[in-house]
Amino acid sequence: MNGSDQPPQEVKVLDNTLETLGDGKVSSNSPSKNVDLPYRSKLNGGASPRDPLPQHGNTLTGKQEHYLKRELLSQQVDYEITELASTTALQRFGAPFRSDYGEVAPVDSDLPILRFIFVHHVRNFPFLDQAREKEFWQDKLQVFLELFAQKHISSSEDRLEESKRRKLAIKAKKLVELMMVSGIPTASGYEERIRFSELEVVDRGAQDQGLLINAPEGHSINGWDVNIAGVRTTSVKRTVRYHQHAEFIIRVRQAGKPEHYVGRRYGEFAKLHKRLRTELPGKVLAPLPRKNKSATSHTFFSGGDDDDASSVSSVSTQNTAANHDDGSSLRSLVGMGHRRGASLQPDRASPRPSGEYKREHVTLYREDQRVSLRAFLRTFLQNSQIAESKAMYEFLTGSPIKVNEEEMEDIDRRKLMDEKRIEEQKRFYEIARQRAKELDVYMERFRRDIVERNGLTRLFQEIKDKERIADLSTEYQKFAEWLRIEVAATIYHLFLAEDNSPELFAQAKRIHSMLPYTALKQVIRFANPAVVMNGVLDLFLAQPFGTRSLAQRVFGMALNDGIKTFQKSIDALVAKISEDVFCEKLKSFTNADEHTKDNIRSEAVVEGVDLVVAILKSEEITPELSPEQVGKAFNAYVAWNNAVENVDDEMRSGAQLFAYLKQLLKMYTRQRDKAMMLSVIEESVTLHLFRDLFKIFYEPLVRVYKSANVYNSVTDFAAFMDDMFRVLDLAQRQDVSADPNQTVQSFIDLCGRHQDNFYKFVHEVHIHDNGLFTQLMGWLEGILEFLRHGPKGGKLDMNALFQGAVDIRQVDKAAAIVEIDNLIKWQEERKKWHQDKTRQKMAAESSSSASGAVVSTPPPGSSTFRSSDFGINEADLADLDNDDESGSDSRDDSEEDANPIAAEQKRRAKKQDHLRRTAGEPAKPEVKQLKALREGFLAMLRMVLAD
Repeated sequence: MNGSDQPPQEVKVLDNTLETLGDGKVSSNSPSKNVDLPYRSKLNGGASPRDPLPQHGNTLTGKQEHYLKRELLSQQVDYEITELASTTALQRFGAPFRSDYGEVAPVDSDLPILRFIFVHHVRNFPFLDQAREKEFWQDKLQVFLELFAQKHISSSEDRLEESKRRKLAIKAKKLVELMMVSGIPTASGYEERIRFSELEVVDRGAQDQGLLINAPEGHSINGWDVNIAGVRTTSVKRTVRYHQHAEFIIRVRQAGKPEHYVGRRYGEFAKLHKRLRTELPGKVLAPLPRKNKSATSHTFFSGGDDDDASSVSSVSTQNTAANHDDGSSLRSLVGMGHRRGASLQPDRASPRPSGEYKREHVTLYREDQRVSLRAFLRTFLQNSQIAESKAMYEFLTGSPIKVNEEEMEDIDRRKLMDEKRIEEQKRFYEIARQRAKELDVYMERFRRDIVERNGLTRLFQEIKDKERIADLSTEYQKFAEWLRIEVAATIYHLFLAEDNSPELFAQAKRIHSMLPYTALKQVIRFANPAVVMNGVLDLFLAQPFGTRSLAQRVFGMALNDGIKTFQKSIDALVAKISEDVFCEKLKSFTNADEHTKDNIRSEAVVEGVDLVVAILKSEEITPELSPEQVGKAFNAYVAWNNAVENVDDEMRSGAQLFAYLKQLLKMYTRQRDKAMMLSVIEESVTLHLFRDLFKIFYEPLVRVYKSANVYNSVTDFAAFMDDMFRVLDLAQRQDVSADPNQTVQSFIDLCGRHQDNFYKFVHEVHIHDNGLFTQLMGWLEGILEFLRHGPKGGKLDMNALFQGAVDIRQVDKAAAIVEIDNLIKWQEERKKWHQDKTRQKMAAESSSSASGAVVSTPPPGSSTFRSSDFGINEADLADLDNDDESGSDSRDDSEEDANPIAAEQKRRAKKQDHLRRTAGEPAKPEVKQLKALREGFLAMLRMVLAD
């Protein structure tokens, strides 16, 4: 490649080659010299020609070791996460939890992975390490968790939706699996992974769309490409005379349809917001931006021969002398709150020769409102439910208009402003990135210092010992300089660069003006928060004469309201069904024991029918149905399927019965869930646990901030906010020709003026923390130590495990090797499939950016640390991302359609869409022989994790 084995750092070539990587851990059994470095294979998806056979004395190759270890760890993690829902899980956990079977030794734990994580990374957390074994872990936490498990809150299968607990369990499984696969090495030292070399480029490219959302053109969101392109005035006659109003011109594009424009007043945006609340009840909607009637002045440069009459749109410009100040041209470029940052210097003249260009001051009407409403509209469209709603469709397509010449000129000017704004943002980030790059040498030293042993402890020890930033070592001073650039870029991005920045800027300024900093400082200085909070807790948690506490009453009232609401829906459905025996049967199922429920669910799966059908025909719960009633229910089920799949109006009426039955089952289930949660809150152990958790986490922090005189930092924070708003105000008024270097420097200087106050706050807290920060850093480094070097109990000898199973004829060697190789091949094909899908997505995004959208690069300093610095293999991390993408089925739990047939159609359409998106994804091969290794692997894993 241009005479070199490696491409330049800025340019990466996408290809289909595979890269074989070592796991990055140093094994005591591996040779210390002449170790083969990772190399790139030029085969297209096959094994390396230099790795066809195992190393001398081993049964498995490096890749076979790794993927056998991964498969067995995955099975064990899946089992342990699932078992957490069992009422006896903690009894099989081991210390500190009690067990009816006596003390459970680490080598006998049924959940060795979760026990290891709990003992080493949960129990020794700086706050929790003071909790007592019996009083907290056994008598409160264990009792509460077992009580919760006994309530059997409904699962995703019961509610035909992914419950939050299921989503959390899936995420926990993947994270624990990533931690174990990356953290526990194999004994041979030859463990290897395989990945596509261009994945890094794909992941980086997926982040290069930072400024795209603010681009006026080429940004399609859920099928809609919209831009509030201009503003015009319209006259509306009221009682006697005409009144002028601003109307925002929205340019709308849809795939396969011609472009059109619609005009909408601010009140129509408010009506859209109200309609969406009605159409999508329970949906959390972003607030509508405040009404803003301000105009924005802007300076345009044009050639000397330009015609004055054609320079300004008579509809969208108001040439008011009050707005024509020389320092407001940058202010007009992006509207108040997101103009490009500038230096604190006074107004400067344009560097262009006056004879070549002439300056034209143009005031653009309601420009601030235009960009804030555009951000509001695009934020709504990012939600697929809102984008597909009837209210949004009618808002974007109803009553199209034709724009005249003057309005088109206004649209062109505002488009030019958008493009210049984005260009200025790019220049800001490029300069900030260049300044951060100048610190690369020092940041590399800082990175090495942090990733080495006890690096975080040394960093915080330095902060504790040195009173000023100037006294820190050179690497840490340069890190502080890098942070100044990062914070400056963040302030610029939040308050100047985004479409919604005007609204955020106004809100922040308004809140800042309302806060009584002086009074707050005195309250913090003289009040004792610990005593106050203990008094509040006593008030809410006290149970006089054994009655319910105030907290129980408050939570109980909320849950009881929910139960009553469900009961109203249930009563309405029962009346519509008019078959009391059906309703009683469904209610009996909801209140049945878990063993009976599992049997009925299994019958539904085996027979391939809906759960409601299996419940109604089951003989395990009462009341029993007559043959006629069973036939009626089954006919309703057939009609339901026909109505859902064929949209047949004739069958639709017959399907209503089954639709009501499905809704009734869901309502019964949710009502029972709330009743169970209410019973948990009623238990006294819940209150005691809450009080203990509060004392464990809150009181140490209160002691630290009280002894560190944190109240002084309130004044420092107020001064920083005053200075920041002053810099932002000046930046908004800066001329368009302002030097971007001075723009960057003004924000860096802002951070520099206040960095010593922030450092003093951290320093004071640290020296009065009674060792809290030191313990916290030690806890973090304990996790990093495991990821980098593995557990102290040793390594997993996959060769010995495999060979031992072969020797005792537990597995067939040839068949087991084939299964392992199939797993490796599946991983390779799966990575290739994900890489191709991502490449197609990037190609589509790049084509849209080529049509006028602007693509940004990552923020300065974003690549300072890598996952491998913390012991997490990048290939394992990529596999976790692939699992998230392929397993994501984003259903909105709050989505409730008044028409149950339409809701079922939508659910099946989402399922079909998921199948289309994952079409072609390689299926995981079946493993039979490897399951026989599980017992031996579990025994080995217990020994490794028993320390």
